[in-house]
Amino acid sequence: MSIAKRLEGRIYYGWVIVGTLALTETVSWGILFYMFSVFLVPMRDELGWSDATLTGAYSLGLLVSGFAAPFVGRWIDRRGPRWLMTGGSLLGVALVLAWSRVGSELGWYLIWVGMGLAMAATLYDPAFTAVAAWFERDRAKAFLLVTIAAGFASTIFLPLAAWLERVQGWQSALVTLAGILFVLAVLPHAIFLRRRPEDLGLSLDGRMRDSSPSVTSAAAAPGAELREVLRDSAFWWLALGFALGTLSTVAVALYLIAFLTDRGDSAEFAAFATGLIGAAQVGARILATLVGNRVSHVTLAAIVFGVQALAVAILLEWEGTAGVLVAVLILGMGRGVMTLSRPAVLIDFYGRRNFGAINGSFAFTQNIARALAPVTAGLAFGVFGGYRPVFWGLGATALVAAALILGAGRQAERSRGAYLR
Repeated sequence: MSIAKRLEGRIYYGWVIVGTLALTETVSWGILFYMFSVFLVPMRDELGWSDATLTGAYSLGLLVSGFAAPFVGRWIDRRGPRWLMTGGSLLGVALVLAWSRVGSELGWYLIWVGMGLAMAATLYDPAFTAVAAWFERDRAKAFLLVTIAAGFASTIFLPLAAWLERVQGWQSALVTLAGILFVLAVLPHAIFLRRRPEDLGLSLDGRMRDSSPSVTSAAAAPGAELREVLRDSAFWWLALGFALGTLSTVAVALYLIAFLTDRGDSAEFAAFATGLIGAAQVGARILATLVGNRVSHVTLAAIVFGVQALAVAILLEWEGTAGVLVAVLILGMGRGVMTLSRPAVLIDFYGRRNFGAINGSFAFTQNIARALAPVTAGLAFGVFGGYRPVFWGLGATALVAAALILGAGRQAERSRGAYLR
């Protein structure tokens, strides 16, 4: 008897999906995305490669992830998440093992091309699509549980990877982490993930089948076709707004330690303050879910980027420990809310029926912005000769993002009824 059948009647299987993804997203983010920074220095010291060579491959991986996102979304809409996410995790295991034996720059870049595919198949976008197929009434709660757990990915895996690197060396540490990824991501994906509740004779949110005419499957749910959405100018203005906000947020967080140490703070304090961004994300996600029914998701997203601009201003003008701590807490809260607001905005305006394909197309712009943030900010530092003017520019970028999202949200609201017919 399958595990799904054994659990049927004891708990709505959608919550099994949520629990599975809470675990696997934490592990996947920790190993595929965050641990790169831990191995940067030991690889540079042993292999003699430059920082630009090492980080260039990482940025390439993020670009590949962005380009793959629309195709991943379409796959999950049509076939479900089980084998795609299992395969993506298995690919990640193979690539982390290859990473442990890398000896050429070409091999390094090829590994990160594959890593981009693995990230596209396993991180938040496919996970949100998988969850959306199982929930309507409890969707916000389900998203929250997944992202609360995954919010601790860096907190768990950065120290773990650093400890393993210290006691085993970077190559053996990567082998150990590949084993963790196999046990805690590949196996749960293969064993527990299912496409939709109807495949198990269930309905959305665990309601009895046919108990409510309003409860429909993802396939039959109202919603826009992808081709309609791609012709909708509001969609692209929303995407641009979120992309600019992402670029600003990622760049500020990436260069925060350098900014603080450059102006005289200790390296230890700068690292501690930057680490608070991750912790603040979790609390912000809980708060955003609690107020989610009182404020529209598009308004909440605009507020988030407006507050990000405020955080940059505080960072620049309120010198001293208190100012830094207030700024990083606001930055972290904004990042936490942004993770939840993006899928919620898309479902509000375009429905669930083709959410994977729509979300994947939207994620394309966000992932490209995330990949370009380090390069864009680095070039700006060279042009302006310091952090302050660039940080002011990043704050202004966040304000532009807020304005674009508000304007596009009003435009999308006018066509919402046609899409959700």
